Amino acid sequence: RAAPPAGPLTGEWGGQHVALSPDAAGGRLEYDCAAGAIAGPLSPDAAGRFRAEGTHTPGQGGPDRIDYVPPRLPAGYEGEISGERMTLGVRVVPTGQELGPFALRRGDSRC
Repeated sequence: RAAPPAGPLTGEWGGQHVALSPDAAGGRLEYDCAAGAIAGPLSPDAAGRFRAEGTHTPGQGGPDRIDYVPPRLPAGYEGEISGERMTLGVRVVPTGQELGPFALRRGDSRC
């Protein structure tokens, strides 16, 4: 098992139906018909695990109306890093909906 990166995660991570762009301040997540924002850095512990809070913005399918303001729901993000791979799960707090687990790879920016 490869050691997790030291300090906050950065760079592009992606996989089938998901893309994550973390930086020292937090991160952005895009997945099929939804988006997310992570408030604060993703800093894995010695075992490669991390947890963070943020928001989840569900999509509605099709074009948005000009006056449409999408909801931003509180969400919890947790995952694990092993070398160049990440497993990520999302829990939408108000609904209890679980998204994932998603499999991501460092340097992959696809969604």
